[in-house]
Order: sequence, then C-alpha cells, then structure tokens
Amino acid sequence: MLGAVLPVVLLIPRPSDLPAQTPALSSVAPAPRFADPDRGTKLRAAFPAIDSLMAAFAAQRRVPGYAYGIIIDGRLAHVVAGGIRETRSNTRADTATVFRIASMSKSFAAVAVLQLRDAGKFSLDDPAERYVPELKSLRYASADAPRITVRHLMTHSAGFPEDNPWGDQQLDATEEAFSAMMRGGIPFSTAPGTNYEYSNYGFAILGRIVSNVSGIPYARYLRERILDPLAMRNTTLETRDVDPTRLAYGYRLQDGQWLLEPPLPDGAFGVMGGMLTTPADLSRWVAFMLDAWPARDGAEGAVLSRSSRREMQQIQRFSGASAFAGANALALNAGGYGYGLRVNQNCDFRAAVSHTGGLPGYGSIMKWLPEHGVGIIALGSLTYTPWTPTVDQAFEILKRTGALEPREPQPAPVLETRRAQVSRLVQAWSGPLADSLAAMNLFRDESAERRQAQLATLRDMAGGECRNEGPFIVENALRGVWRMRCARGDLAVRITLAPTEPAQVQFLSVGPLGREASLAPGAVCRSAPR
Repeated sequence: MLGAVLPVVLLIPRPSDLPAQTPALSSVAPAPRFADPDRGTKLRAAFPAIDSLMAAFAAQRRVPGYAYGIIIDGRLAHVVAGGIRETRSNTRADTATVFRIASMSKSFAAVAVLQLRDAGKFSLDDPAERYVPELKSLRYASADAPRITVRHLMTHSAGFPEDNPWGDQQLDATEEAFSAMMRGGIPFSTAPGTNYEYSNYGFAILGRIVSNVSGIPYARYLRERILDPLAMRNTTLETRDVDPTRLAYGYRLQDGQWLLEPPLPDGAFGVMGGMLTTPADLSRWVAFMLDAWPARDGAEGAVLSRSSRREMQQIQRFSGASAFAGANALALNAGGYGYGLRVNQNCDFRAAVSHTGGLPGYGSIMKWLPEHGVGIIALGSLTYTPWTPTVDQAFEILKRTGALEPREPQPAPVLETRRAQVSRLVQAWSGPLADSLAAMNLFRDESAERRQAQLATLRDMAGGECRNEGPFIVENALRGVWRMRCARGDLAVRITLAPTEPAQVQFLSVGPLGREASLAPGAVCRSAPR
C-alpha cells in the first residue's frame, strides 16, 4: 500500500526564454466526440421498452391522441403515433398529425430575438420600451426599479406575475387590444431583474419587439426567417392553416368523457404559445438545437449561429434547486431558464434542456441532452398532458443501455506533449525538462529540490520502472489525468495547464492510485450514507 498523495508542482522559464510554438504545443483541441462507435445501435435497442412505457402512459391517462419521437445525432431515429385524432369520426392519429405545442413556442420567439440582436438591431440590455412605446407609461412597483429590458423578458425576470391560467386564454387577442392592455398598465409582483417568475405576457411583448424592429408581422417573420429555412413546412401559428384531416383536436377529460376544446385563433399572444406542428417538424427543431453542440470549426447554418443557440441553452436566470435523500442515493435537481428554454442538472445528466407546453386541449414536451446528442419529443391532445415523468423514464431506459454517454473532450496537442514530458519527469528527474514544461508559479509554491525528492520517494515506494498504462482521461482541452504502472503499485498523475501560450504545467499531482486517489472525475451526486 503506498503512502499519502504527494503533490508535485513545477515551474516554467520566462516567456522570453520560450522556444517558438510548434504544432505539438498548439492549445487548439479537436471537438469532443463520442467514444462508442456502436452507440446508435445500442440506443435503438431501448425503443421497444420506451414504446411500452409510452403506450401505458397514454392508456392510463386517457390521452385521446399522441405522438412521440426520439432524436439521435440530429436525425429522427424513432417516431410513433397512437390514439384518436378526432373522436366523432374515430380517426386514428398518425405521425403526420398536427398538434398544438403551446409554450414550446417560446423558443421560436427567442431565436427571432437573437437573430435581430446578432444583426445589430438592438442589445438584450436595451430597455424594452425603446421598441414598444406602450411600455413607457408603466408604473413600476418602486421608484428604484430598473426599466424592463429585452433580457428581462427573455428570462422571465421582468417582474410580471405568473400568468399561466390567464395567459392560456389570450392567444386570440388582437394587436389593438394588446396595445390597449399595455397602455392600461401591468402590475408587478417583484422588481425587474430580481426574481424568476414565468410570464406569457412577457413573451407576447417580445413578439411585438420582433415585429416593430423588423417591420414584419411576427407570424410572417417566423415563416420567412426561421420555419422555411429549416424546412418546417408543417408548422404554423394558425389552426385554420392546418388541413382538418390532419389536425389533432384538443380535449379535456370531464366526468370520464372527452370534451372538445375549441381552438383559439392566432393573435398577439400566439408568440407565447400558439404554434402547431408535427413530430417530424418538431424533431427538426430539436436537431437544430442539438446541432449547436459541441463548439467546433466549420460552416454554420443561416438561421442562427451555433454560439447563439448555445447561449439559449445555458442558464440565464436561476430558478431554484432541490435535493431529496432516497434509500440509496441523493437526488439533486437544479436549474433555471435560458432563452425560451429551461436548463436543468441532476445526478444523471450535467445538462438537460427542455420546455413543456400546456393549453386547453393539449400537452407536450421536448427535452434533449446537449452533451449526449439525444432528444425526446412527446405530443398529446389532452389538456396539460403530463409528459414529464414519463419522458424522464424514457431517458432512464436509454441510459440503461450503457450507450447514453456524453461526448468525451479531446486533449489539445500541447496537453499530449506535456503528458509525455511529465511522464519522463516522473521516471527520471531532469532539471532542464522541469524548467521547460512548468509554469512560473509552481517552483514558487514549493522548491524544485523538494519536488524532485518527493518524486523520488514515490517512485521508490512504487517499485520504480514506471510507465504509462491505460487511457488518458481528459477533463478538458488543458486538463487530464492518467495512470502510471510501476512494479509494486500504480500512480495517478494529474496536470492542469496555465493560460499562457505555449501552455505549460501550472498544477501537477502525482500520488498512489488506490482508495485515496482515483482517475474518475468527481460525481455530481454520491450515495447517501446508510
């Protein structure tokens, strides 16, 4: 058994003493990639179990018509529809049936806003009243409240009260009625910029901003600038545009009977929840969002840059966290709102992006894992169809295949070079080698002489003659850990490179690999004590 971990920290010469950078010292890493070439086949093996899960849910909840799809690496890998599209004729729903997606519409509005932002038309931190004059007369809750910005509206932090029950019935408001509504005042539940509170009203205002800034009515802007370029030709804001033989009519369950919910026509509030689409079109939307990951070189699409799409899918306003100690593990969930999308982390996934949609007659969800390249959509024609727990179970089924793993970060060439140099240093200390690879802070932290002695002690305890063995476990382009196999034990070697060009070692830890040290990254959630 080897002794305690002895950190080893090394130093670099002055920048003026460094050799010219070579390709081996490049800090530009390849894009992260999936390690398992058979991941698609393994994930598809879970489809029958997911089909059984979805069918059981629809039957138990008495969802009239439904459809769901699984997106893998940008393609709709599996799509299923079931139930009744329209109860009077008893016609079946199919994969071409059109469902209303309610608040999932908000991510489309966010893309429209970011398009205009990226074109230099405005800043997200501009006051919204600059583009919607009706807001200038608002009476704020306090004299010190900031003016509402576009960003506040995008992140549900304008201070408006949560308005789901009321907002559901506003889809058909005319533009004139909407203007009068704003001029009449909007009450504040909190000061702008201080809290998260879901606001359909706020997204309706974003639609007005898009129209006023672009000079194009929102529905037309959406069609010309977003839907058509993405080939989403079966997506619309207006029910009357849908072929009646393809529409999933919406129902609520009352006293054991399905009652038709008359669809509201598109109006000023359609921005927040009026869209209708098919499983195939919605899958294109999810694929469009997933395509933003990973960050990489190469051509971009015309609709919105990958960086802006990634911006949408990162927390812009924290909304809370919860933890629950189960029998064997700690369950953790934390997250917030991006732009038109929710972002969450739990014990299984570092990042899950989603949005649900609920209106009288409809309930839907879209959820994807950016680092895993997989998404699920589900559409139902029952008021507020509660898909979330079932979709989470579907992800659990995919996870059990062992193939739902994130992309692995790739090392920059300079990290590979430093790994090889550090390995030589562990095997046999060399002053010039240490000087050439170490950052300026490390000899100041502890002298080279002490580091040399510590390495010699570790090497002797491990039996000498150490060599690299196993994979290089890379946390990011400039940080990694690996195993060195020695005669009587193994060593764990960790390095982190400094923010200099060329990048050199700012942290180096060498210690015995065993119960006290591991090559695995730290877990988000650990088993609860028994």
